[in-house]
Amino acid sequence: MDKRQFLKASGVVIADSLMTRVANGAGSMNTEARTNWAGNLTYSAKHLDDAASVDDVVKIVKSRSPLKALGARHSFNNIADTTGDQVSLVPHLDQMTLDASVPAVTVSGGVKYGLLAPWLDAKGFAVHNLASLPHVTVIGACATATHGSGIHNGNLSTAVTALEMVTGTGDVVQLSRASDGDKFNAAVVSLGALGIVTRLTLHVVPRFDMYQAVYEDLSFDQLRDNLRAIFSGGYSVSLFTDWQKHRATQVWIKKRLEPGADTKTPVKLPAKFYGTTLQKQKLHPITGHSAEACTDQMGIPGPWYERLPHFKMTFTPSSGAELQTEYFVPLDRGYEAILAVEKMRDQITPHLFVTELRTIDADDLWMSPCHQRASLAIHFTWKPEWPSVRALLPRIEAQLKPFAVRPHWAKLNTIPPAQLQAQYPRLDDFRALIRQFDPQARFKNDFLARNIYPA
Repeated sequence: MDKRQFLKASGVVIADSLMTRVANGAGSMNTEARTNWAGNLTYSAKHLDDAASVDDVVKIVKSRSPLKALGARHSFNNIADTTGDQVSLVPHLDQMTLDASVPAVTVSGGVKYGLLAPWLDAKGFAVHNLASLPHVTVIGACATATHGSGIHNGNLSTAVTALEMVTGTGDVVQLSRASDGDKFNAAVVSLGALGIVTRLTLHVVPRFDMYQAVYEDLSFDQLRDNLRAIFSGGYSVSLFTDWQKHRATQVWIKKRLEPGADTKTPVKLPAKFYGTTLQKQKLHPITGHSAEACTDQMGIPGPWYERLPHFKMTFTPSSGAELQTEYFVPLDRGYEAILAVEKMRDQITPHLFVTELRTIDADDLWMSPCHQRASLAIHFTWKPEWPSVRALLPRIEAQLKPFAVRPHWAKLNTIPPAQLQAQYPRLDDFRALIRQFDPQARFKNDFLARNIYPA
């Protein structure tokens, strides 16, 4: 396996060159064939409309149907595709405004975390968490409940306090946590069903520094009685496994430094962690691969946005292709779910780059996979072998069905719609909101027809 293939699969920075640049000028179109960043999906949309302002979005919504917003193209399925037109808010809508008195930051629809994070840090603030891939748009990540890690950290959308969107009628609607309560909880993780989000306001926290350490060879036996303790071992904790030898090959522990702590000297690290051994050199999640692209380890302090991701924000892959799948199960049944998947290890490993196990706190967002339950996320980064992966997924999903499994909305799964829909108690209410905000079904596409709309 080529090193660069996995780096791209694991969430390093997407090259802006992967984004097809539309012609200059608001409302212009691109008719070339477009793919998502992994290359596994070619969009069916006829045109890509370029929006340079909210007014442009309104005009495009009123004149195009069906229509979907297209962000950084990091979705592995057709959630952002349509048989009509797509509209891009990247790169023109890139405004960021900080209100330090709240504190909160408001970002426009084209802003990516890779732009927001260093800008926010320079002003003395941070967001509570980051995904493993910083070059996704803030709005796209929040609309699909994309997450970072941390047993006490909600997914990225839990930072949202207000939003602005253009509905299917062309109206510009503002909703906030403070004023709109239940409706707001429905609209944050919208899956693109309610409208095109043009602005988000995020709660921010004072900036902080972090360090990380990697430990090797954690027996799954340790998770039987210590799963919560292990995932509580840092601000953010990730376990990597190839599902062989009943163990996680690596444990990545990211911890916050106390304010005022020494940021020039590496932190002295414990030699052991639940039977594991502290790294002797900087490591890549796949044993034996160069760690050049990975963020600094070995207890070296750095700003939050250079430690929460696994990979350097400035690293750009030059080649590679992959597939991604992720399943959420209740945290209190996480060990059982891991053992259930492990039964298929010899079928999984030949097609796998790596699996990452992470935790995410519960939230109240209607369509979040972590709705009202703390979760363990079981993430598969697959080799680009779709026929083999497609055959495996139903078998993995059958193993996870007893755990009320919920898939990541932007990744690949084969869970039957009736089974998926049964996991969301507010789905009927969400459908009613779709009818209110998009009465002509302007934003309906194959993804929503299958997974959200009634059969």
